[in-house]
Amino acid sequence: MANASHPVHAEIAVIDFGSQYTQLIARRLREVGVFSQIYPFHRYQDVLGRPEVKGLVLSGGPSSVSDEGAPSVGGDLWEAGIPILGICYGMQLTCERLGGRLERSNQREYGPARIRVTDPQDPFFAGTPVEQGVWMSHGDRVDALPEGFHGLAASDSIPFAAAADPRRRVWLVQYHPEVVHTDHGMRMLENFTRTVCGVTEEWSASAFVDETIAEIRAVVGDDHVLCGVSGGVDSTVVAALLDKAIGGQLHTVFVDNGVLRHNEADNVEHDLNAFLHRPVVRVDAGDRFLGRLAGVEEPERKRVIIGNTFIEVFKEATAAIGHVKFLAQGTLYPDRIESVSVAGPSHVIKTHHNVGGLPAELGFELIEPLKDLFKDEVRRVGRSLDVPESLLMRHPFPGPGLAVRILGEVSPERVRLLQAADHIYIQELLASGEYNKIWQAGAVLLPVKTVGVMGDQRTYEHAVALRAVTSQDGMTADWARIPGEVLARISNRIINEVPGINRVVYDISSKPPSTIEWE
Repeated sequence: MANASHPVHAEIAVIDFGSQYTQLIARRLREVGVFSQIYPFHRYQDVLGRPEVKGLVLSGGPSSVSDEGAPSVGGDLWEAGIPILGICYGMQLTCERLGGRLERSNQREYGPARIRVTDPQDPFFAGTPVEQGVWMSHGDRVDALPEGFHGLAASDSIPFAAAADPRRRVWLVQYHPEVVHTDHGMRMLENFTRTVCGVTEEWSASAFVDETIAEIRAVVGDDHVLCGVSGGVDSTVVAALLDKAIGGQLHTVFVDNGVLRHNEADNVEHDLNAFLHRPVVRVDAGDRFLGRLAGVEEPERKRVIIGNTFIEVFKEATAAIGHVKFLAQGTLYPDRIESVSVAGPSHVIKTHHNVGGLPAELGFELIEPLKDLFKDEVRRVGRSLDVPESLLMRHPFPGPGLAVRILGEVSPERVRLLQAADHIYIQELLASGEYNKIWQAGAVLLPVKTVGVMGDQRTYEHAVALRAVTSQDGMTADWARIPGEVLARISNRIINEVPGINRVVYDISSKPPSTIEWE
């Protein structure tokens, strides 16, 4: 948040060496009630000497420690006296830097493995069995430990599946405790944070609300704040926080970009007006957005066009308000991780139209009250603010709307087709009770036509794919097991009720390797 000092929380800092699981480590630490943040390896010194940092987790990574240019850190990290948990690459780097010996394997070990705990009295393994299942993902392994370390666990393939030097306050594991395939990984992370690091306080939504409201008031003062709302969970909770913090100094704007769901613009306007008890300025700009998207098929170009048009429309809509110094956005922690490479060697996964650019274009200072939170934490904050469940439990919806669920060109006719199919899909999920079991669901219009038969006539019409996933934060996701009879009803209704669609398929891909959205 602009020009504000954040409340001091006990924190576990995750040092990122490029692992696909780095964000998951931070997520799991949050799940055990400990505040955590990710720092790129080349900025590790930012956390040293900060009294609120009670422990460090060194992530895994795709490199070998011996590779030229492999990510590394200085020796001062291990001399800082902060408890350290090294995972996979973090274990190997620690051993190599402190005088141990690595062995480069000709074959990666990837997948489930069994370990035997050889020192069950160590606090890291408290409350876990002597034999247990873990998830391995490594090439190198530790062949000899540095002086002062002793083994804690072994597997059939590696002698040191875990090790520790309690004097240095360093614990090391070759496997990944953060993934669900490690049977007692959450207990191990809790043992590390609570017992080894001594973190006793827990992150709570109510404390976050009180602290954030005080922070907003301190930053904003007598100035005014503009908040763009979409009806989604994130912007709704931001608006609720600002409403409680500054009341009449808040101005909310909702832009209908023409690629929203069926009747969504009307529903959003009604729901937000009822909840916030203040008028939401609605801007109908669907024709402009669709005009700019005509003939465009490449996904990233769609996003850029929508982002640029949104800035243009937002500029016009806010010019009349005047006297606004701040812009509020519902950016979340995964948005920052996936949209910008804030985590060192991590790759940018997606471009969000609401991340970057907008405040500078409009001349505003930026306020992002939720930027350190995951989605389920945002919902907890919303409940503490009495946001209605009907708004809190809305599925995530992409900023570019249905434009990224229409593969190929976005035209008014194709938008109409997808809106109709998607509306039936969501209706049936709600009616069957499946909606609240699912993290995100939506229909995708495919850029192909298929042959079908309706009555005595041959048809050649569009196909749609149904996508539904279960997740806690959207960073990893599994396809939802919607009952067959529900899927059959959805398919039957779409084909019968939406002229122009004659085939429905169901996406059974997980993230990774797939993404939740198709574009």
